[in-house]
Parts: sequence; structure tokens; C-alpha cells
Amino acid sequence: MAKTISYKKLWKLLIDRDLKRTDLRDISGISTASLAKLGKDENLTTAVLLKICDALECDISDIMEIVEDETPSSEKGTSEGVE
Repeated sequence: MAKTISYKKLWKLLIDRDLKRTDLRDISGISTASLAKLGKDENLTTAVLLKICDALECDISDIMEIVEDETPSSEKGTSEGVE
């Protein structure tokens, strides 16, 4: 099974610190587009991830993890069997 990135740790950290997503954007200086990518568990540059870690004074492993991708292959838009 394929692996994907999860930012659930980041959302839990924000809840623990009583912060909202907009607070994260403001204190870290990341763009609204980057915040949207975080919400969709999409890839971000390491520069953006480092800004978040600096703002929250944490390690990268405190905000993200690699997990098994549970999305069925039919939803991923694969072209299996098509040549």
C-alpha cells in the first residue's frame, strides 16, 4: 500500500495550544494557499514546514507523519489496465 502525509498532529497541537488555523497563518507567515494544502494533507515545501515549526517552537515530527494511504485506487484516478 502507498504512503501519504498526514497533518493530524498539527491540528491536535493547535487545539492543545488553543490556536485556530488563521492564528497559525498569522504567526508563521504562511500563505492561505499553504494553509489550504495542509487541510487537504497535500505536499508542502520544507520551507513552509520549517516556518510552522519555528512559529510553534516544535519539531517536524510534532506536526506531520507518514501514514498508509487508505484511498481506494479507483478514487486516485489511476489508469490501471489502460495502455
